[in-house]
Amino acid sequence: MFRFEGIQPYFGMKGAWLTFWVTVACATDMTLFGYDQGVFGGVIVTPDFLDQLNLVGRTTMISTVTAIYDIGCFVGAISVCVIGDPLGRKNCVLLGTTIMSIGAIIQVASFNIPEMIVGRIVAGIGNGINTSTAPVWQGETSKASWRGKLIVIEMIMNIAGFSLSNWVTYGFSFVGGSAAWRVPLAFQFIFILILVGTVPWLPESPRWLIAQGRIDEAEKILADLEATDIDDPFIIAQSKDIQWAVQYEKEHAVRWRDLLRGRTGDQAGTHTIRRLLLGMGTQAMQQLSGINVTSYYLPTVLIVSVGLTNNLARLLAACNSVSYLLFSTIGIPNVERWGRRKMMMYAAAGQFFCYVIITVCIRYNELESLPFETRREWAKASIAFFFLYYVFFGIGWQGVPWLYPTEINSMAMRTKGAALGTATNWIFNFMVVEITPPGIENLQWRFYIIWTVFNFAFIPTVYFLYPETAGRTLEDVDRYFAGHAPLLVFRDKEATKQGRPERFLEHEKEEIRRHSSVAPQDVAAANEAHQRNMVEREEKGASGRKEEV
Repeated sequence: MFRFEGIQPYFGMKGAWLTFWVTVACATDMTLFGYDQGVFGGVIVTPDFLDQLNLVGRTTMISTVTAIYDIGCFVGAISVCVIGDPLGRKNCVLLGTTIMSIGAIIQVASFNIPEMIVGRIVAGIGNGINTSTAPVWQGETSKASWRGKLIVIEMIMNIAGFSLSNWVTYGFSFVGGSAAWRVPLAFQFIFILILVGTVPWLPESPRWLIAQGRIDEAEKILADLEATDIDDPFIIAQSKDIQWAVQYEKEHAVRWRDLLRGRTGDQAGTHTIRRLLLGMGTQAMQQLSGINVTSYYLPTVLIVSVGLTNNLARLLAACNSVSYLLFSTIGIPNVERWGRRKMMMYAAAGQFFCYVIITVCIRYNELESLPFETRREWAKASIAFFFLYYVFFGIGWQGVPWLYPTEINSMAMRTKGAALGTATNWIFNFMVVEITPPGIENLQWRFYIIWTVFNFAFIPTVYFLYPETAGRTLEDVDRYFAGHAPLLVFRDKEATKQGRPERFLEHEKEEIRRHSSVAPQDVAAANEAHQRNMVEREEKGASGRKEEV
């Protein structure tokens, strides 16, 4: 635990304030992720950047310099499987942030292509470590009632970072010389400094501490997060639950080498491989929807395919990022109400429609037999559907692919499933970013047919193969796959039902009746006593209690 001599841990903060600062750190980390991912789209259309690195007219090399970042992210994400448990959540974030800062320095100081490629890879490795760690740290240090909301805030801040990068690159496009691209790349140090200034003194994940056998430290952190004492019955019960979960996971975990050989230990009969593929599939589909054709290259698309000027393309890309941010918030309150299946299918249908219109508009824009003014009208029409595409993606495909792998996999496979899902996202991200510039140059309007077909294919894929997870407990999902669980789920009402299936509700009620040894009125009285105890402690304050410094 990080301590200053004579200063209380966490500067004396407890409860909601302590959770708030953990959220500040994790949200800053995800903002840095969004900024670092989006800033290069504005950099690669800067004339001084292209001249300085001798990239004018070298479309394939531009795509490689851009996409190599995702290879670094892939390596960083996979590395967490090895370094995550030995280092812990805080140290992983600090390591990732340090590596990102080194990568940023190399990029800002680059004068040739090899330097920039090295900087992109190094920054990507750091970002891969951070994106695999920050959401886990947030979830493991948050109250159950706050966990979902706080992680969703991180996702919104990721888009906010992306939006900010568009506005920064647009603003500096009016600045001459290398500052037009070096300053936007250096801007990310603002977020890096916030992380360095907050992460060291914040609490480590109590779940990780218990997994390391440091139970006393973990219980102290649990008590501080709840603003109570370690002998509070609620803290004791919470600690016992985490100890049980950690022990269960150790006993039932599947080793990577066994998984690759098709061995799943006592997980056999629970459709382990199928569930892994379903989680990885959502991440693959997110990238194959064509989002990074526009996230990385929207200024390029608007300049090359639509025919806009450099400044106007940058301005529209920045405005679009604001629209993207606003519409992404619609999915937050509705992800449980609409369900995962409907959100993915309806959003894919909307994205398919947008790409159909975009393809047609750009086709007629490139048709030289038409008058120039007519072609310009077709080009302008396509812009509206680029904006509309982001609306559908932000609502349906921005968050669900990151959520689904954590829900569909069993408890013993959840960490591996999430890691494989993240790695899948980054490797498909690399593929899309690598092929986009040469694809636009060589295929022209036909390039957009690819994403039209993919988005259409996602509708039957989700409809036939993906069971609903909204409204279910994680144990409900395990119980479903422990049964027959047909491969094609569209005829299985239990798999597609909007709310929680009746079978699981009845099972839960029966288990409560069978195992409960406490009368409901006693439970209510105990809860009331706990609440009174919390109120009394807040009134008295915690200043009288001496803490070891």
